[in-house]
This record gives sequence, C-alpha cells and structure tokens, in this order.
Amino acid sequence: MNKKLNTNEKLRNIAIIAHVDHGKTTLVDFMFKQSGMFRANQELEDRVMDSMDLERERGITISAKNCSVFWKGVKVNILDTPGHADFGGEVERALMMVDGAILLVDASEGPLPQTRFVLKKALESNKKIIVVINKIDRKDARPKEVLNEIYDLFIDLDATEKQIEFPVLYAIGREGIAQLTPEDRGTDLQPLFDEILKEIPPPIYDVDEPFQMLVADLDYSDYIGRLAIGKVAHGSAKTNDNLVCINEENQTIPLKISKLQAYEGLSLKEVEVAEAGDIIVIAGIENVHIGDTICNQLQPKAMKRVAVDEPTISMVFGINTSPFSGKEGKYVQSAKIRERLYKETLRNVALKVEDGESKDSFIVKGRGEFQMAILVETLRRDGFELSIGRPHVIYKHKDGKKLEPIEHLFVDCGEAFIGIVTDKLSQRKGRMINLVNHSTGRVRIEFSIPSRGLIGYRNEFLTDTKGTGILNSYLQGYEEYRGDYPLRLTGSLVSDRQGQTTGYALFNLEPRGVLFVTPGEDVYEGMIVGEHNKDNDLNVNACRPKKLSNMRASSKDEGIILTPVTPLTLERAIEFINDDEIVEVTPKNIRLRKAELSAMARYRGDRAF
Repeated sequence: MNKKLNTNEKLRNIAIIAHVDHGKTTLVDFMFKQSGMFRANQELEDRVMDSMDLERERGITISAKNCSVFWKGVKVNILDTPGHADFGGEVERALMMVDGAILLVDASEGPLPQTRFVLKKALESNKKIIVVINKIDRKDARPKEVLNEIYDLFIDLDATEKQIEFPVLYAIGREGIAQLTPEDRGTDLQPLFDEILKEIPPPIYDVDEPFQMLVADLDYSDYIGRLAIGKVAHGSAKTNDNLVCINEENQTIPLKISKLQAYEGLSLKEVEVAEAGDIIVIAGIENVHIGDTICNQLQPKAMKRVAVDEPTISMVFGINTSPFSGKEGKYVQSAKIRERLYKETLRNVALKVEDGESKDSFIVKGRGEFQMAILVETLRRDGFELSIGRPHVIYKHKDGKKLEPIEHLFVDCGEAFIGIVTDKLSQRKGRMINLVNHSTGRVRIEFSIPSRGLIGYRNEFLTDTKGTGILNSYLQGYEEYRGDYPLRLTGSLVSDRQGQTTGYALFNLEPRGVLFVTPGEDVYEGMIVGEHNKDNDLNVNACRPKKLSNMRASSKDEGIILTPVTPLTLERAIEFINDDEIVEVTPKNIRLRKAELSAMARYRGDRAF
C-alpha cells in the first residue's frame, strides 16, 4: 500500500538543548520579544520560561516546557529542555515531539558533558541540528576552537555525514542577536528564525491515516484531571471525539476528548481541531502513561513506544519520627506523603515510587541526587514534613556478576589541585582516562568512576579546589562492581539530650569538629549537631550552660566568639549522611539525626556486632 505523505508547512517543532547555564532560556526570552508575542510596552520578567520558584532561585531549568512563537506565518513550537543530566527524562520525552533541535554551546566553555548527553539522544532519533555558538561577546570567547570541538563531538557520537553538515550561527543571547559569522554585527534574531524555517523539516503525516498521537508527556489539572501531551502524528481530532488509548499491554481504553488545547506563546489556548504535526494537550482520560498511543477507535493502531532510561539511584522517604514532628509542617501523615509522591510520578517520567519495607516508608528511584534534592525541596515548600535516607545506587545482576552504574566525569580545575583531586577520586574507585593541559593554568581531566563515588563528593571537591573547580558527569553505562571504599572518613557529633544549645557549650565543642548549629537552637537526643574530626561518632552535650556563682576570678571573663556556621542546604545534608543517619526535612528547618535516636540503643547495637 502506497503512503500518501504530506507536510504541514505552517508548523515547525524544535527543542533547544544545551549544558547548564549556556543561555537556553535567555535566548527563548528574546525569541518571544522579537516574534511579536508581547506588546512593545509590556513588562517582562527575565527567563520567562523558568516559571518554577526553584528554577528562578537556582538559575537553571528543571522541567522541559512547551511554548510557541509565530514567524512569517509559521507557528514554531519550542521546547526548552533542562541542561542537567539528572533531568534527562525531561529531555528524552521532549525529543519525541520535535523534528529538529537548536544546539546551544558557550563560546568559551565549549561542549560540556550534558551537551554530549542530550546531543547523543537527538542524533539517535535522527533530528536535524542547528548549532548556535552563544556568548561570543565574552572576553575569553574562542568560537573557532569551540566549533572544532563540536565537530569532534559529532564524530565521536557516530553522526552521519549528513548530520555533520550542520548550519552554524553565532549569538549574543542576552542582547537578542544572531549572526552568520563571528565577525558580523547582528541586530536581531532574524538569521536564527530564517534558519529554523529553512533547515528544520516541517512535520510529515500520511493523508490516509486516521488520528494518531504518541503520549510524550503528562500533566495534571485539579479541574479537568489528567492531561496527555504529544505531537499529532497523523489525522486530526475535534473536541468531544470518541477515541481509544492503547496501553503497554496493547489494551484499548475508550476516551472522549473533553478539552483540546494547543500552545500559543507561553499559555495554552483551547482549539476546536488538532491538526497533524501540532503539539496538543488532550483532557478526558485518567489511566494514560508516557508512550501510550491515542488513536481513532474505528482503526486503532499503536505507534512504537519510546522507552525512557532506567533510574540509577534510590532513596527511602518516610514520615518524620523525631520529637519535633508535627510542629512545623502542614502534612505529616504517610498517606499524604504517599499520595503526593505518586502524583509526582504522573508529571515526572524519570521518577518511580514503590512502597517500602514498612507502611510508613517509600522507595523513590531517580536519575541523580540533585533530582532527588529538587523533589524534596518541592515537597518541603508544599508544607510536608518527612525524613529521607542516604541515596543508594541501583545495581544490576547479569551472568552471576554484580554490575553498577558508571559515570564519565569531567573535572576542570587549577594545575595546583591535580594531585588532591586525583587522589580523592582514585580512593572512590575512579580511573583517569584523559588529561588535557592548555598551559593556561587550568587543566581538564576525565575519569571513569562509579556513580556511588560521586555521592557526597561535590562539596568536598569545592573545598579541595578552593571553590574554583568545575565538576560535570553523565551516565556512561554499567560495569562490573569495582569494590568497596570508606563512605566517610569522619564521624558525627550527636546531641545526648533535648534542650536549647548554648554558646558556652558550642565554644567548648569547636575543637572536636565542624558545627552545624548556632546558639539558641532546639535540639533533641540523637540529633547531629556537627561533624567529628575523627572517624567515630561522639555523644555530646550541646546544651550545657555556664555555671554562675558569686565568686569572681581576678582576670576578666573571656568573651565567647564562635566560628560562623555555614547554613545546612538540602544537597549538603544528603551528601553528608551515612547509612545509619537520616535527614529530617520540614518547611522551616533541615536537621540531621541518627536513625536510632537513643544513645543507649545505639551503644547496645554496636556491642551486638
């Protein structure tokens, strides 16, 4: 049977892919402004696509978002994707909906690990690539060398000859300028828009095929329920049409479109008809998952499912069982936490939630500790109180061998720190595979290292390199288990009673290690108040007051001056804890504690072994 293929010339679907902080979201801002999506006098926030509070605070994109602009009568659907490997699930499902991608690379830093990670996915799915070298106004910009590095990257990723012949543009994203050569002086983004219309192919569809849509993303509305998002592959659909959803088991579930929406600018607009090639949002079905096919009920035909990479780490989430439980949060019950975690899996395809060993615990699986930290921070801001354990990598077993996830690690640091960085990473079973020295005072080193070796290392790395080092990695695959190594070389200072900390007690504890608490904080038995200098835990009294008497010493009383305490962030807390320790998370505080609070019970447990 001959297919009657046609193209929808009024549409283009593109993704913008890049490493963290290479300027994706800023570029999209100017694409909005220059395409006429906003009034000339309309006040705009910077980075309009980063709508989450966490995204604005951290200056990164966490979830992929859809929007659209119009240029010369053509609707361009744009997907702004995260640049961090932990949010790779967002990238994969975004690439399911597009026909091409803009690869944005910093003119100074060049292609970094996440650039490689996302580009590999785009090339595998045979997407047309436009390369944009951004930030060419930087003093340390080196566009020609970076372009050569991009060619090397394409060759390294086994790109075809056709894929390597990509168009190149040069941009200053924060000024909204794109140009064809580094020497030109552009005035706007017209060259970029024109290149998108010229190079990115329009969506192709079969005229004779009935309606088909592969579900690439899910959302949830409290008013209209589950929302299925995807690109219409063939045919068209209208509101109130009766369709079917074909799931993973090839079962057909009937559905009726209650609402049909398409992207216009940053918002969704209700439409009567969904045409082939457009990215649409369908409401009217509850039991739908990523990869399902929504199609015509008279001619149900499933499309090829797209698999998302498996999670590599797991963490145990549970209720808050500390003496301060229920004092600061709105939701503390396990049923509420369970409901919220399962609701998160509807929106986030890279997360998996399973019930734990006890009825009050849950195992959450994801791509990395940073993704987990973002999830916990989101729950915390929603008013939840919970406790979380140390991240553990997910092992695989094949032919009787234990396999573990291996990361390809890129280290950028000063020459003076090569020794300490190499030493620390080799202790964590890392193997150096490349070292490049450009004689600029900085070196770039590549390591192959188990994922578990990076848990808890990032803060240590920043300390070792005096805050000047850059650490990036991507998942390389699975290899045979490389052996054990000590998780932490220091112990914990553990409070032996409940009360309020005093400056006098903390002053006398400072020689024992680094403190996490300040005077006047409430503590309880089993709460970790600091990091011990030695490798064992030490029970301490952080609430001891200074004894007052009517006797005066001949010398003047010494003034107590405490070392300033670095505030405990969620990432730092997750990296610090050992297997027998827990992070207590509430909307107001982050505390560290022992899983077993009683000092006597911990002592008996140690004696038993």
